[in-house]
Amino acid sequence: MDTGILILRLLVGLLVAGHGVQKVSSHLGGKGLEGGTEEFRADGFRGGALTALAAGGGQIGSGLLLAAGLLTPLAATGAIGVMTVALTVKWRHGLWVQNDGYEYPLVLIGTAAALAATGPGAWSLDAALGLTPYPLWWAALALAAGLGSGLLTRLVLHRLPAPANAER
Repeated sequence: MDTGILILRLLVGLLVAGHGVQKVSSHLGGKGLEGGTEEFRADGFRGGALTALAAGGGQIGSGLLLAAGLLTPLAATGAIGVMTVALTVKWRHGLWVQNDGYEYPLVLIGTAAALAATGPGAWSLDAALGLTPYPLWWAALALAAGLGSGLLTRLVLHRLPAPANAER
C-alpha cells in the first residue's frame, strides 16, 4: 500500500507543482508570468501578475508538499483550493476535458482529498518526522477549507460579465 501511495503522491504532487511553474515561468511549456497573467485576465480574473503569482506559488508549494508527503493535510488543502478555482473556470464547458471541461481539476481535487484521508504513507517526510497518522477529521477539514478557499477566491477575484445592454 505504501508504494501505491508514494506513486500517487509523486504523480499528483509533481503535476500540480508543474502546473504552477507554467503559470509563472517559461519552464515546462509555460508562457512566463506575462502569459500566466493573461490567462487569468482572459478567464475574467482581477489582480494581474499578483493573481498569477499567488496561483502559481500555491500550486508549486502544495504540489511539492504533496509529493514529499510533508504536512499532507495542508498540502491537500492548497491543491484542493487552486484546483477548485480551475474547476469553476471550466464548469461552463461541462465535465469532459475534450470539451475543455472540469474533469482534470476534479480528479486532482479527489486525489488530494484521498491523500488527506489515507495519509502520505510510510515513505514520506510526515512519517519520518513522526507526524503521522493524521486523524481522519483532518481530511474533512482539508476538503472543506480547500473548497471554501477556492470558491472564495473565485468570488473575490472574478469580474462579473458586463450586462449585454450596458452602455459603453
